[in-house]
Amino acid sequence: QVKLVESGGGSVQAGGSLRLSCVRTGYTYSNYYMAWFRQAPGKEREGVAAIYTNGQTNYADSVKGRFTISQDNAKNTLLLQMNSLKPEDTAVYYCAADPRRRTRWFGDPDYNYWGQGIQVTVSS
Repeated sequence: QVKLVESGGGSVQAGGSLRLSCVRTGYTYSNYYMAWFRQAPGKEREGVAAIYTNGQTNYADSVKGRFTISQDNAKNTLLLQMNSLKPEDTAVYYCAADPRRRTRWFGDPDYNYWGQGIQVTVSS
């Protein structure tokens, strides 16, 4: 059974940094996409950053230059380093995984596996 568990969220002032982690278990696929999504109150869920097994990455325009996605394969962990945080980054952040070949980093089809989400709050 695939399980994704996020950690590292919390509250920070604008300009600060946080690092999110997502540990995956029961995931035996050789090639896969891993991604971070977020959903703010009253807004639709949006893709933030994604990474493929070969190291290719993709970022939403709103976070380019501030967020970095990476993987620690030895620890089966997906990371998201978030710097220069802004109040508009406040949201619940979700880790997601998809073993299928995708034509789009985000959007349809939806990712197969999801974590429970973790709150990130940035105050001004």
